[in-house]
Amino acid sequence: MGSMVLLRAPKLPCLVGLAWQGHIVHNWKARWFVLRQNTLLYYKLEGGRKVNPPKGQILLDGCTITCPCLEYENRPLLIKLKTRTSTEYFLEACSREDRDAWAFEITGAIHAGQPGKVQQLHIQRNSFKLPPHISLHRIVDKMHDSGSGIRPSPNLEQGSTYKKTFNGSSLVDWLISNGFAANRLEAVTLASMLLEENFLNPVGARSMGAVRSGDLAEQFLDDSTALYTFAESYKKKISLREDINLSTMELSGTVIKQGYLAKQGHKRKNWKVRRFVLRKEPAFLHYYDPSKEENRPVGGFSLRGSLVSALEDNGVPTGVKGNVQGNLFKVITKDDTHYYIQASSKAERAEWIEAIKKLT
Repeated sequence: MGSMVLLRAPKLPCLVGLAWQGHIVHNWKARWFVLRQNTLLYYKLEGGRKVNPPKGQILLDGCTITCPCLEYENRPLLIKLKTRTSTEYFLEACSREDRDAWAFEITGAIHAGQPGKVQQLHIQRNSFKLPPHISLHRIVDKMHDSGSGIRPSPNLEQGSTYKKTFNGSSLVDWLISNGFAANRLEAVTLASMLLEENFLNPVGARSMGAVRSGDLAEQFLDDSTALYTFAESYKKKISLREDINLSTMELSGTVIKQGYLAKQGHKRKNWKVRRFVLRKEPAFLHYYDPSKEENRPVGGFSLRGSLVSALEDNGVPTGVKGNVQGNLFKVITKDDTHYYIQASSKAERAEWIEAIKKLT
């Protein structure tokens, strides 16, 4: 793998076989990088071409990698490498896609001697598994932290300047960097939840258009041109919700499955992410609002006498908003109430359908 990225010299005033000026003056220089097994070689550039021999190398054995690295506010595309001797290197890519591709390949090289770890990295890259309990209030409080939170700034879109905004990709990077998500898919899902629960507002044509699409999976954009801002009050406003009558008996069953799914509302027909909990003896399916601090369901229903089925591409009924074909399923209760639910993948949908069928 070879490409041109920017390299910042190590912070520490120690020599590691490198001879460029950046050791003393912490400036940025363009270098051509080549990844070779457990070594990252870098070359000087002249006329857009690499100059042999290599200017130096970074031994990856024992390295730790941080990506996204948010230590430099004006450089959002950084990868940080820390060697076994605690020397730090900062590499800047030309795009988010290049940065993530380099980080993935370098991480694989670091763990090349551990096949199981490499396989786990490949699985994790596209996995979708949010923690069973998550507090949106905690995330938003952290986002407002003056030291380590999101820092809104003026941003330009289509000739207009929007004050106190941030772009979608920077929020995704921040969620991953702070450990709230393991990958970009999970981070986009979390950001969509923040948007749906009115903690964030879209700003400008790009993000506003995505919200109007009505498709939960595409409402929040992992895009440097899509702008967002904090809601005026990030304490969730009181809104109308379905009437519920929960008893202690309903919640006394054994939890056999739980996870995040999108559910379409019965009144406004909009999609919101909910934490679903499946219980047996008695068989109930409850859903929780992740923006609420209290651990109390906002809705639920008995599965006794219910029907559950997948809705394929040609089976999405009228009234279901958004491009949800492929991952949609419905539950029809004994009193003929229809619930439309969207999973993040066909495999996840199949798991939920199978688990629910066992209890009907």
